[in-house]
Amino acid sequence: MASNYFRDDSSTLSHALNALALAGVCAILLMAFIWQLAFNELPCPLCLLQRAAFVMIGIGLILNLRFGPSPLHYAMVITSAMAGAFASGRQVLLHIAPGDTGYGSPFLGLHFYTWAFIACIAFVLYSCMMLALDRRSADQSIPRRTRGLVSAVMWLFVFLVAANVVSTLLECGFGACPDDPVSYLWIR
Repeated sequence: MASNYFRDDSSTLSHALNALALAGVCAILLMAFIWQLAFNELPCPLCLLQRAAFVMIGIGLILNLRFGPSPLHYAMVITSAMAGAFASGRQVLLHIAPGDTGYGSPFLGLHFYTWAFIACIAFVLYSCMMLALDRRSADQSIPRRTRGLVSAVMWLFVFLVAANVVSTLLECGFGACPDDPVSYLWIR
């Protein structure tokens, strides 16, 4: 009896932590999107890759919330976070030279690509911790019901993904994005 209680408690904790992590992804995407619109700072191609990595991290977390935690879902989060860390790390190294002011304006003293690198490493560490702590294997065939705040965060994520897709299409069209964008391609 105690074993089942612990298992349910562990499942609830895992569900809450994955929902909190998804809320973190939403906060990152929302902040980048608000900054883009408020300060007219269009994302560069590496910035768009970082956003895509956060979208994939969010999808892995949604899979955990919807179907239960799985090593496959955490592997998706880790792989996406490593890709994001690679893209943001490359951008950090591009602007590390003395006198280089970096791309875009800083937020709390660091550029968004530096924050993205820190966040991606944090998501790798989070997923490794969850893989170690959440040992139960979930039934992947039955979707879990999500309600309330968790459902709202999932829908916020879907909205942010759609908004970023539209924004990217307006900025780049269907071709390659400019290296240093100054205006939207489809809004002139």
